Amino acid sequence: MADIVRRADVVWRGNLLQGSGTFDVGSGALTAQAVSWPARTEGPGGKTSPEELLAASHASCYAMAFSHTLGEAGHPPQELRVSASVTFVPKPEGGFRVGASALRVEGVVPGLDQAGFADLAAQGEAGCPISNALRGNVDITVEAALA
Repeated sequence: MADIVRRADVVWRGNLLQGSGTFDVGSGALTAQAVSWPARTEGPGGKTSPEELLAASHASCYAMAFSHTLGEAGHPPQELRVSASVTFVPKPEGGFRVGASALRVEGVVPGLDQAGFADLAAQGEAGCPISNALRGNVDITVEAALA
């Protein structure tokens, strides 16, 4: 299989604090999405942020990885509901960093008890490519519950 490449393009105008930008993704699924420093550090005000996009990416990737892990274990899920909460924190030496991504999954998986679900949830996180890209740089937690 050939390498899979995805693209996003941003136009930014102005400085960090008063400036703003928009981005589009190569697939066309998201166009002219607004981003700004205040949306990132204060309140969204109808705009998104890199951390919100990372949360969407992590939650989506984890849902796919976990559904695969469950299927391989003989317990295909009826439904998984995944959320990711990404934390943007100040660094002691100045500046900011992504500090954590907290995954929460609730699932409907017939024939699986809570302990088995939690064990497979951790295995799914270990197989998630976005988790693996973040690992060692960002604290990742998984909270798993059967519905």
